[in-house]
Amino acid sequence: MADSLRDQLLKSGIVKQVREEKRPSAPSSGRAPAFKKGSKGPKARAASSDELDLAKAYAIRARTEASERKQAEREAAEQARLKRERKQKIQQLLQGKALNKADAEHVRHFEYGGKIRRVHVDPAQLAALNAGELGIVQQAGRYVLVERAIAEQVRDIDAHLLALLVEPGAGGIGDDGVPDDLMW
Repeated sequence: MADSLRDQLLKSGIVKQVREEKRPSAPSSGRAPAFKKGSKGPKARAASSDELDLAKAYAIRARTEASERKQAEREAAEQARLKRERKQKIQQLLQGKALNKADAEHVRHFEYGGKIRRVHVDPAQLAALNAGELGIVQQAGRYVLVERAIAEQVRDIDAHLLALLVEPGAGGIGDDGVPDDLMW
C-alpha cells in the first residue's frame, strides 16, 4: 500500500519504465540551473502569468465599472429629460390660468413639503378652496391658485407639484381635526 502511484503502474505493466538516461540531467554543482541571459526562470514565468491574470481581472473590472457608470449616466439623463418635459407641460397648462389676485386680503395656510405654506386669497376664493372647487399648484417657487380640473391635470402629470386640493364633501375639517377655513 505504501507504493507510489508510479510504482503501482510499473508493477501492473500498464506503463513501461522510461529510462532516465534519455532525460537531460541537471548540473551536479548543487546550484539551480543557469539560464541564458534575457530568459526568464520558472519563478519569473509563474509570476508573469499571475500578473497577466491579475491584469486581466483589473481590466474586466474596469470595463464593468465603466459600463455601469455609463448606464447610470444614461438613466440620469433620461430622468432629467422626463422631468423637463413634465415641467414644460405644467407650465403650458398653467399659462394664463392662475387665479391669484394681487389685492387679496386673506391668507390660507396649508402644509406642503413638511412646512407650513401660505397663499393670499379673497373671501370667495377661500370658500371655493375649502370646498374643493379650487386647488393650489407649486410652480417655480410660487403657489398658484387654479381651478379643480387644472389641479387634477397637474396631479396626473406630476403629483408632487399639487400642493393642495381639498376633496369635496370633506366637511371642511382637515386631517388634523382643525377646520380648513380657520384663520390663524
